[in-house]
Amino acid sequence: MSRHSKKRKERAKIYTFLPTGDYYFHKGLQSYDRYDFINAKKYLQRALELEPLEPMIACQLALVHTETGDYEKSNELLLMTLKELDERMTECYYFLANNYAHMGLYTEAYRYARLYLEKDEVGEFSVDAEELIEWIGINDDDNISLLKEQEELLYMQEESRALLEDGKYAEAVEMLEDIVKAHPDFWPAHNNLALAYFYEGETSKAFSMTEKVIANNPGNLHALCNLAVFYYYEQQTEDLEKLIKALEKVKPINSEHRYKLGATFALTKKYEQSYYWLRQLQKSGYEGNSGFYYWLSKAAFFTGNEKAAKSAWNQLVLLEPDKAGSEPWNESKEEADQKSGGDHALLKLLRSDNIPERLCAIFFISISDRQPALLTHPSFKSIDEFTYPEKLYLATILKVDKRQGVHARMKIDKAHETAIELYERYDGHPADVFELLKMWFEVFQKVVESGGKFANPAAFAAAAEYVWSLDNQQAITQREVAKKYGVSPSTLRKYITKIELYL
Repeated sequence: MSRHSKKRKERAKIYTFLPTGDYYFHKGLQSYDRYDFINAKKYLQRALELEPLEPMIACQLALVHTETGDYEKSNELLLMTLKELDERMTECYYFLANNYAHMGLYTEAYRYARLYLEKDEVGEFSVDAEELIEWIGINDDDNISLLKEQEELLYMQEESRALLEDGKYAEAVEMLEDIVKAHPDFWPAHNNLALAYFYEGETSKAFSMTEKVIANNPGNLHALCNLAVFYYYEQQTEDLEKLIKALEKVKPINSEHRYKLGATFALTKKYEQSYYWLRQLQKSGYEGNSGFYYWLSKAAFFTGNEKAAKSAWNQLVLLEPDKAGSEPWNESKEEADQKSGGDHALLKLLRSDNIPERLCAIFFISISDRQPALLTHPSFKSIDEFTYPEKLYLATILKVDKRQGVHARMKIDKAHETAIELYERYDGHPADVFELLKMWFEVFQKVVESGGKFANPAAFAAAAEYVWSLDNQQAITQREVAKKYGVSPSTLRKYITKIELYL
């Protein structure tokens, strides 16, 4: 046995590294200096957890929240720093003033800027504080009442925006009309009023109000985005494309404007552009509301960024748990049903100049779980405004007595069953369902107007899908379609001939 084998081998010493608050604080500062606000926030939050009594950490975390536009959270930290940690950190007064200025609360901004100068007249931010006071435009206390009026105006604007989000359009219109009348140059109220008009079905008023804003305040991004949404829902494709090209050239710096632009692109199905802006916002540390995560998830999913889509949707569900289960990747054909806009889009579609599109709207209303609300909505088109084919079809939806007369003779129920067959059996892209159904209702309109009748919904549906697929260069055989709908090839050919007679 070797004499060396008895020697005890020295073991390597293992030193445990336990990161401290100071370690995470400096990591946070490094991220902050690189404008990496997501990691800056993460590290500084961890630092504050480890050293909750350290005022420098709380103050620096507040500055990160300021950079990401979360001014309220920033103010909470700054006030906590002054009240609970170290009242000698006078710079917090200036940071509060700066935040309130961003929030449009100028009397508070003025108050904290003055407090900062009183506490630290020759401090690091004294020049900035004086410039802020000069920018606000207050000379001592002579303009305080004017600023309070402006703040009251901003409060009313926020209240009206909340009414819009809650679907209380009539109340929002009433409040916004009062604001616009009293403050004719306050363009944010004009923009929200245009939206309220649009949601109420007052399309001409919405366009007129938006055009007024653009004429008097050229380049108003919110107005331009609203106009794009109006064009989209009104199916003014040529105008929309021109405006989208112009919006693609806009490079906003303000977080709110970036979000508005990104959401508008998503709503109009320009997902690449939407994902660029919303993802850029997220990378900067922006923490938006549920709407932000909804549009980000949708834009991410439709651009193939599934990991980002799922991450954003998880954030949305944390804010609104009832959204679980309605993820973009789990969507059925609801997007086609509602033409990307829920009740409002259906009601707008019902006012289309195209009769088959209006018939599609009636069909989608018939299968909606919100049918009662839609049929009784103030914006629902007057029955007198419908054409004869629409009245017949609407009577079917409303379950008016159809055992006698024209309904029995023409078998309108069968036409409705055909639409249901197409809706349930078509397995192509959800957006194509609308176009397929529109073609079917074109046939429906012409059959009704010519006094024909409907029979064999499965055969009509199979023929409609086959004809539509051929017209749209989609490869499909008669045998495949016949098998799919459970009809014989000879029956399918017979009904293809019927369909082609009306197109």
